[in-house]
Amino acid sequence: MNGIIFAILAATVATVFAGIGSAKGVGSAAQTAMGVLSEDSSMFGKMLVLTLLPGTQGLYGFIVGFLVMINCGILGGTEPSLMQGLAYLGASFAIGIGGMISGFAQGKAAVAGISMCAKDEKNFSKAMVSITLVEIYALLAFIVSLLMVITIPNIKM
Repeated sequence: MNGIIFAILAATVATVFAGIGSAKGVGSAAQTAMGVLSEDSSMFGKMLVLTLLPGTQGLYGFIVGFLVMINCGILGGTEPSLMQGLAYLGASFAIGIGGMISGFAQGKAAVAGISMCAKDEKNFSKAMVSITLVEIYALLAFIVSLLMVITIPNIKM
C-alpha cells in the first residue's frame, strides 16, 4: 500500500488551513481599511500594505502543498510509501495549523494597526512592526513544514 492518499491529504491540510487563516485575517483587515479609506482615500497605499500582511500564511501553505504534490507523484516524483505519506501529513500540520492561527492573530493585529494609522499616519511604521511580529510564528511553522517535506523523499521507510 502506498501513501498517496495521505500525501494528497497533506497538500490539502497545508493549503486549506493556512488559506483559511489568511482569508480571515485579510478579510478583517480589509473591512477596517475600507472604513478608513471612506474617510481618507489618500491612505490607500498604507492600508493596502497593512491589509496584505496576513496573506502570507496562505502563500506558505500553498508552497508546502505544492512541494508535497511535486514529491509524491502527482506533479512529478515517485509515489510515496505509506510511512512517507503519513510523514507528509504530519509535516503539513505545522503550516496548516500554525498558518491558520497566526493568520487569525495577524488579522487582529492588522485591524489594530490600521485603526492606529487612521488616527495618525505617523504610526504606520509602529503598526508594521507590531503586525510583522506575528509573522515570525508563521515563518517558523513554514520552515518546519518545508524542511520536513524536502527531507521525506530521502528517508527510507
